[in-house]
Amino acid sequence: MFGSVTSRCVSRAALALAGSLALASCDMAPRYVRPAMPVPPELPQGPAYAPAEAGSTQTADIAWRDFFADDRLRKLIELSLANNRDLRIAVANVAQARAQYRVQRAGILPTIDVGGSASFDRTPNATGKGTPAARTDTYSVTAGVSAWEIDLFGRLRNLSKEALEQYFASAGNRDAAQVALIAEDANAWVTLAADQDRLTLARETAQAFGETLSITRGRALAGVASDLDVQQAQTSYDQARSDIAAETTAVAQDRNALDLLAGSTVPPDMLPAGLGTREATLSDLPAGLPSQVLLRRPDIQAAEHQLRAANASIGAARAAFFPNISLTAAAGTMSLGLSSLFGNGSGYWSVSPAATIPIFDFGRNKGNLRYAEATRDAMVATYEKSVQTGFREVADALARRGTIGAQLEAQTSQRNAAAAAYRLAQARYREGVDPFLNTLDTERVFYSAEQSLLATRLERQTNAIELYRALGGGLR
Repeated sequence: MFGSVTSRCVSRAALALAGSLALASCDMAPRYVRPAMPVPPELPQGPAYAPAEAGSTQTADIAWRDFFADDRLRKLIELSLANNRDLRIAVANVAQARAQYRVQRAGILPTIDVGGSASFDRTPNATGKGTPAARTDTYSVTAGVSAWEIDLFGRLRNLSKEALEQYFASAGNRDAAQVALIAEDANAWVTLAADQDRLTLARETAQAFGETLSITRGRALAGVASDLDVQQAQTSYDQARSDIAAETTAVAQDRNALDLLAGSTVPPDMLPAGLGTREATLSDLPAGLPSQVLLRRPDIQAAEHQLRAANASIGAARAAFFPNISLTAAAGTMSLGLSSLFGNGSGYWSVSPAATIPIFDFGRNKGNLRYAEATRDAMVATYEKSVQTGFREVADALARRGTIGAQLEAQTSQRNAAAAAYRLAQARYREGVDPFLNTLDTERVFYSAEQSLLATRLERQTNAIELYRALGGGLR
């Protein structure tokens, strides 16, 4: 009879537990709907933009090793990805978020503990003198669950989902850090190359101006040129000398920037020899794309995961208004002798369910819910701002891409014309046909045209890098 009663009790407890677990499917979180993109459906088009290209590969599908054409730059990026401290911090943040998710997920399941104990008691016998004292030895082994919260209303599952989304967001931030690092590496590398070319140009110009100064001084001694001509030639020569000092500093600072990005001293075989006219990147990037391509950017993906986490947090806050049901259970064996610890009839068990119903919390739960809802609203705005920022970055890069080719062509022609004018002016001055002022002006115009052409070449490279980054490239 005792056995049948025990069996019925265990069956009822099992049914009750199964029913509780079935109710655990209740979810108080709002249904997640991705916010509409607060930007036009298509990226901008117009006079400043290149025409749409049919069937072009999306930038996010182009591996950075394929996008960057110079082998020295590729080696630098590999070194930076291995050693950059900011990227290491981002990787550690991902590991932290993953560990937090594992901790939170473990709270859904019961924690089972096993313990053993022994007690030894000696009590005097109350029957009288001469009677030996009584001794009792008790041994027990117990396995049990302590205060396991049965997740009826999804509080623990929403907290676990929130931690999971935070983990995904940290992974997205890590990917965004990699994309940004690759772009910074490439920009710093081409900037160093351009500054090296500027330094070479300044040295060549200083030499040319120095020769002009020597000729002018000789003509002044011969009475053909004036002291004003000499002072004007001296001014141009000193300006070129000043530019040499400035560009020497710039090259040194560019090297320092590369060392910081790479996390170590960059070997000479990874440094550029100069910018020149060779493209360091692919020039065939898509145009006329839909705004949906922005959703592949890791920073926008991270912002959406943050929004999903805030949405799950609302579910946990709502569940706090409902009863909290916990279960404490234990089963084990106990005997008065160690040899009979696991013998027949030594087993015991206990089950202790408990329920807590919030009645008066003076607004704590309501405040937590309002906080979760406000956080969700902030995450919506953050996500939308991320999309708008990405749209603007891509649009700006596309606008510059659509016009940089024409500007580079015009400035190349201008530089060539200035060079020809400079050679003619020098020849005419030496023959005494033109005054010195014409030669000086053409020298300055030629020098300025060379500097402008270098700046435009650099901008063409940095624009390609920025467009690659803005469109989500750099992960593969």
